[in-house]
Amino acid sequence: MGSQCINNSATKGVAANANIVNLRVLNSEGVGSTSTVLNAINWLLANPGMNIRVVNMSLGALAVTSYKNDPLCQAARRLVNAGIVVVAAAGNDGKDVNGNKIYGGIHAPGNEPSVITVGAVNSYGTDYRGDDTVATYSSRGPTRSYWTDTNNTRHYDNLIKPDLVAPGNKLISAEAKNNNIIKNFPSLDVWPGNANREMYLSGSSMSAPLVAAAAAMVIRANNKLTPNIVRAILTFTAQPLAGFNMFEQGAGELNVLGAVQFAQKVRSDFASAPLGASLQPITTPATLPPTPRSTIAGYTFDWSQGMPIQHTYVHGSDLMTQVQKIYSLGIMVSDGIIENDASGTQSINFQMMTHGIMVSDNVMTSDGGANASGYPFMSTSYLLGDGIMVSDGIMVSDGIMVSDSTAWADSTVVGKFGMTASSTLLGGDDTACMQ
Repeated sequence: MGSQCINNSATKGVAANANIVNLRVLNSEGVGSTSTVLNAINWLLANPGMNIRVVNMSLGALAVTSYKNDPLCQAARRLVNAGIVVVAAAGNDGKDVNGNKIYGGIHAPGNEPSVITVGAVNSYGTDYRGDDTVATYSSRGPTRSYWTDTNNTRHYDNLIKPDLVAPGNKLISAEAKNNNIIKNFPSLDVWPGNANREMYLSGSSMSAPLVAAAAAMVIRANNKLTPNIVRAILTFTAQPLAGFNMFEQGAGELNVLGAVQFAQKVRSDFASAPLGASLQPITTPATLPPTPRSTIAGYTFDWSQGMPIQHTYVHGSDLMTQVQKIYSLGIMVSDGIIENDASGTQSINFQMMTHGIMVSDNVMTSDGGANASGYPFMSTSYLLGDGIMVSDGIMVSDGIMVSDSTAWADSTVVGKFGMTASSTLLGGDDTACMQ
């Protein structure tokens, strides 16, 4: 396909050289069925020759059924087990009609532990990261999907989600010809009255492609990385945002620069190394670990140096310097944690993780502080009401907010790697150059 660059490429996506496979699963009104999405996922699994490494799902349904039983979550995990990174939008249910915060609004398949779930950041249209905030509409955790036992008692998943956040407010993106959104909301047209076709869109569905593109760049930097280690790198290098808790931001804001730099240092053979092997996954011993700090647009920040897992947060030097069995295909990151249902405590599963990793420590609170080790991180008494199924089997878009009360659809986008493709999709704060 030929290249069309708008405004001399004044704006450009995170992964502008990517090859894209677009599996359209929503109609022009932004509505589709779960079966259509499942058919698209099955097509991906049936075509390994396409060498697709990252799938972006800027869509979602209300997460009611536990991820253990939900067909979308099960299908997403099959993709991850096949070596494909899956990125999903968290949703745009972060506030009610009166502007009050809402917790527990993560959509499916974003409630699946193996999926990288992405919330939205308001970057206020600048490169400066010091004033970035989680968008008010971005869906917050914990996940409220559940299963019901024989006594009719509900057991909620209550997972920490999203995994991280990325810019998603008033991003510039390519505009389709005869776009109904522009017809209804002409103010979203970046270049009104001329042939340049770009538009403003907001929502977690705009944030997710940035993370998908970053995942693709991480894989290009080291193409032996598994989905679990890609997720670990993206969260480990994220920028924690003071003033927002983990149910709002996960590990923090996407840091593409740090993620790529870290990926370049990871051993290409780490996935095949046995647990506890003396060989470490970082290539140069003198840089174990690389300096956990980045400077972007003149702003310097420390990395989160950890990642949310199920109901806790893990960090520590061994997390990214020792060979971890959980980073291999077919094993979930959450398998590295042992949970005591009676006490609600968590500990490291040393069959999966090496020593030197800590749990339930340095968890971000709303003022940017930290909870002391051993304090309870989650209490069901703080959770809000149960999710409500609006219509069984109906799929709606999670992003692409054109106003606080109106949402429009995006189709599922998957990335295809060629021999030299740098990433999976056109995303970013300022997408404009279409390959």
